[in-house]
Amino acid sequence: MPRIRLDLAYDGNAYKGWAAQPGLQTVEGALHEALATILRREVRVTVAGRTDAGVHARGQVVHLDLGDDEWQGLARGRDLLPHEAMLRRLSGVLNCQQGAVVLKSVSVVPETFDARFSALSRSYSYRIADRRELWDPLRRHDTAWIRGAVDARLMDAEATAVLGLHDFGSFCRPREHSTTIRELQAFTIRRGADGIITATLTADAFCHHMVRALIGGCLDVGEGRRAPGWLFSRLQEPSWDQRVRLAPPQGLVLESVAYPREDQLAQRAEQTRALRPVHTGTAESAVNDDAE
Repeated sequence: MPRIRLDLAYDGNAYKGWAAQPGLQTVEGALHEALATILRREVRVTVAGRTDAGVHARGQVVHLDLGDDEWQGLARGRDLLPHEAMLRRLSGVLNCQQGAVVLKSVSVVPETFDARFSALSRSYSYRIADRRELWDPLRRHDTAWIRGAVDARLMDAEATAVLGLHDFGSFCRPREHSTTIRELQAFTIRRGADGIITATLTADAFCHHMVRALIGGCLDVGEGRRAPGWLFSRLQEPSWDQRVRLAPPQGLVLESVAYPREDQLAQRAEQTRALRPVHTGTAESAVNDDAE
């Protein structure tokens, strides 16, 4: 039974987030519909990290399982390898919908590969334009427009202060049976030569709203609303409350997901499950690797 990896990119503005929801256009819903069209049945998919409405992806990863006959039959008699046939057919259906999801590659992976549990890290970027002259209407869907200049150096210092393994409960919207302990491996905020501020973050995983909450806290300091050192002091009180400010979603992009070597996939998945136990519901709801 082949396990298939799909690498996707998408414009989050076209959808109400990743997760399929009745009556709403979502990325998962669009993918489910496209898979059902070419396979003539519903197919369950597992995603590396769910994203909220308005959040984009360049490097989203999904896995699914197919029957061997289904996999071999995708070419329908044409001189194509199964992964080539799936890439063509699935891309064709997705392009006929909104064109906001691009299937970048299709590959066969070991059965020990799990798009969510096997991941070593996820990396995100966040674009900010903090002056009117930087507001480019052609980039309005992937850049947060901020009224008033911010101090990018102060923001970068805030980012550095919260690196490492912490309980990020003060920057994560809580979910039942989910841990908020994460290792923030990289977090930098820089103003480029073009004036645009770009934040880059990497962690073993991100919990619900964590990226936007961290960026929002840095913006508060950069705008002078909070004193320098606020992010680190807030870490000492790991509980979500109204002091947390969420940065706008449209500046956020899932850039990539990193995985170990094939011979280490099973071990990594086992370690992740041990750190984030599933008490009730499905593994996907309990792990809580969302950067909405």
